[in-house]
Amino acid sequence: MKVAIATVQVPFLRGGAELLASSLQQAFESRGHVADIVTIPFKWYPSATLTECMIAGRMMDLTEVNGEKIDLVVALKFPAFYLRHEHKVAWLLHQHRQAYDLWQTPFGDMHAWPDGKGLRNLIVRHDTRYLAEASRVYTISENVTARLRRYNGIASMPLYHPPQGYASLYCESFENFVFYPSRIDPMKRQRLLVEAARYLRSGMRVVIAGGGGDMEAAHLQSLVHEYGLENRVTLAGFISEDEKRSYYARCRCVFFGAYDEDYGYVTLEAFYAHKPVVALRDTGGALEFVEHGVNGYLCDSDARSLAATLDRLGDSPDLAERLGSAAHTTLGKKLIDWDYVVTSLIDSR
Repeated sequence: MKVAIATVQVPFLRGGAELLASSLQQAFESRGHVADIVTIPFKWYPSATLTECMIAGRMMDLTEVNGEKIDLVVALKFPAFYLRHEHKVAWLLHQHRQAYDLWQTPFGDMHAWPDGKGLRNLIVRHDTRYLAEASRVYTISENVTARLRRYNGIASMPLYHPPQGYASLYCESFENFVFYPSRIDPMKRQRLLVEAARYLRSGMRVVIAGGGGDMEAAHLQSLVHEYGLENRVTLAGFISEDEKRSYYARCRCVFFGAYDEDYGYVTLEAFYAHKPVVALRDTGGALEFVEHGVNGYLCDSDARSLAATLDRLGDSPDLAERLGSAAHTTLGKKLIDWDYVVTSLIDSR
């Protein structure tokens, strides 16, 4: 079967969406199919450019190439799922969040545009119309499924997938530090973890890793200096995959603080490394995996509350080990499996 994976690409940026597309291509190919990733460049501003991207998505022709029919199109992102194909299956990472769940939040800006409301209505109307053309609509999480149902009235089903490199994650020890690997961004809320470090009494240290926004990274560094946390908080910056695996293997627990995340690889990576996760109650996708007091903890978006939760694990490596073991067991109950993903996508055409 010849499969086209349709998505978009912000030039010079590579993150979870690009890794997922690459992993999906490998999953198809390792099961005997021919697969390729087809992208359109994406720029979300100004509004005229965003509208042009929507038109480009609709104009994308993936019916055939070099005289050979493309049997299946799997569309991942807005507006790539606007394309026409008789066997179009949507597997949504998310929609254009500025027009949906980030509308009128501190993490969105479209609501402040002069024509923002009209553009939002345009996006919702066309998303609803063109997703309805798909033979089947899947999402990467129940969180994304719930948004699609709430905003567009479209039913869908989550298909969970493992993070890239999951098989190489392992557990070595439970040293007394909390690890948070993620893109440095206000929406990931690394600031809250730095603030919480001020109130830790158990001796637990904080390691924050990730590249991204220089302004936010500078702000985090200024907070560390302002609060005198140089001996307690490590801002590791961009790290290699080997370094990331080592941190996962040695940490006491993992923090996940992103606001209303679509899925959240950090939680799954922690669970594959047998480590419990401390997540915020409004963190979205992680809530589909973290069970309070069973394989991790949920806490409020408050520095003192977070510190108190982390101290429970800081005081007891045995507790962390027990919760981490339950975290790994959770993975087997969730159908986080590429065979299931590929089979579901093919059977839906």
